[in-house]
Amino acid sequence: MPTVTPDSPTASSAASSVRRRLLRAPLWVLQVLHLSKSFEDNPLLGSRLLNRLGLHVVRVVLAHLVTRWRAWLLSPWASAGDRRAFRQQGYLVVPDVLPANAFDTLAAEVRAFDGAEARECVQGDTVNRRTPLDPAAREALPGCRALLEDREVRGLLQWAATTLRPPLAFVEQVFHARQQDDRPDPQKHLHADTFHPTMKAWLFLEPVPLEKGPFCFIPGSHRLTWARLRWEYRRSLGWRQADRYSRRGSPRLTEADRQSLGLPEPLPMVIPANTLVIANTFGFHARGRAPAGSARLALYFDSRTNPFNPLPGFGGGWVDALQYRVLQRRRERQDRAAARHGGRSSWHRVHGDLAKH
Repeated sequence: MPTVTPDSPTASSAASSVRRRLLRAPLWVLQVLHLSKSFEDNPLLGSRLLNRLGLHVVRVVLAHLVTRWRAWLLSPWASAGDRRAFRQQGYLVVPDVLPANAFDTLAAEVRAFDGAEARECVQGDTVNRRTPLDPAAREALPGCRALLEDREVRGLLQWAATTLRPPLAFVEQVFHARQQDDRPDPQKHLHADTFHPTMKAWLFLEPVPLEKGPFCFIPGSHRLTWARLRWEYRRSLGWRQADRYSRRGSPRLTEADRQSLGLPEPLPMVIPANTLVIANTFGFHARGRAPAGSARLALYFDSRTNPFNPLPGFGGGWVDALQYRVLQRRRERQDRAAARHGGRSSWHRVHGDLAKH
């Protein structure tokens, strides 16, 4: 058996690994009270001992209490009826968001727009293409700018997200079976995005029948019931045997899980154009299945903030502009990291007219 001396490569590698872990330890501690959700990337979040003692469940409960408090602080931003429906169902469907003339103008300018950088994410046989509606892009899209500045729409989105920070906004197209891939599309498997309440929303610019793979949501699955807490506890202990996405904090729901949790069948959002759908994606949801060649076009909104911060944060134009710059820098870092390995990032740049299909 070889002898490991202090100067041997094996000893040097082990010492380097220990140093890296010591340097990262403060970050792992800070992540416990932040957005981090991956069991496999943080040894504290993935610790079987800590999770047996209830770490994951405590994070889930505390995050829900804090975001419920923030929603109460922002309650003037949404009507009592909308607040009640969102708390009961986990989603809202708002028809006829814009007057017909304003909607037609917005939809036409989006379809003609090709002045901003688009990025695509290919998952299985599905291509998701988005372009950010940052302040510069809105200068060429007065209809989008008016929508994002509309007090009622903005207030409803901010209340659902429990933050004063405006949501990130994109033009989004989802193409089904545009490229073939041996792997299935993970977004077509019922899942929750993370361990805490989050907000995603779509203003659909064309009708979405079943044939276009509508957004599907299990009504009431966002509620933090005892059954859900027990389920969260079990998965925090058995995450090593789970699929990749569940290990990284976005749990997939099996049919057996759905029945054990007493949840209804998922509801497909089959809706007309000019409809706004807002969802709490702690609830279980999925992208609907669709035949080859189908696509849908929407404005997409996303908001995810630290669920342990009891304050709703700041709004305003400077915050809005800053978050797009931060997103752009993160995408560029991901591009460079992927290029070093001879590949491309999961959200990679594409060229061409975004909105025509």
